[in-house]
Amino acid sequence: MEQKEISKAVITRLPRYYRYLGELLEDGVERISSGELSTRMKVTASQIRQDLNKFGGFGQQGYGYNVRYLYAEIGKILGIDRQHNLIIIGAGNLGQAIANYANFERRGFMIKGMFDVNPRLIGLVVRGIEIRGVEELEKFIVDNDVQIAALTIPKTKAPEIADRLVKAGIKAIWNFAHIDLAVPDDVVVENVHLSESLMRLSYRVCSMQDEKEKKNLL
Repeated sequence: MEQKEISKAVITRLPRYYRYLGELLEDGVERISSGELSTRMKVTASQIRQDLNKFGGFGQQGYGYNVRYLYAEIGKILGIDRQHNLIIIGAGNLGQAIANYANFERRGFMIKGMFDVNPRLIGLVVRGIEIRGVEELEKFIVDNDVQIAALTIPKTKAPEIADRLVKAGIKAIWNFAHIDLAVPDDVVVENVHLSESLMRLSYRVCSMQDEKEKKNLL
């Protein structure tokens, strides 16, 4: 299937479709209309149809969507029907929490290795994965065909490690370090800034509280 240029907003919604369709499968639902899916997801039916039409549509007039088929097709679009080998650099609390999240494996993300500079952590085993020293990084990436790296390290160290990852052949970085990385155009970076997410949450809470107080004054 030839893919058109897809907006970031559409790509952001695809994992939500996948998650909701998975829940429908677990509930034994075989087909669903865009209207019914809209009610569950709080996304307009028109938006759902527009999003899915960018990849071919998948629905039938008067029938709706075959849940199992659509679930499988979105999985293919997201690339989670294939295995992605992943490493974690930074084996502290966050790195170990990621390694312990078994759901990644069910989505095709196989954690192959963990790395750290702390001698007290090197040699420890987390869910069967031995923590290694960062001096082994490049050779491990090549030997294990690693495509993705998660960075859970201080931001002062992230640019240097990112540069080493790119030179070793990494094509995607899941960046938890609170810094924007400069990488070549053919390397994908997904930034996860936890503090920024919390600040957005704070803004929404404060906005609702302010609106409530205004109404009480009327």
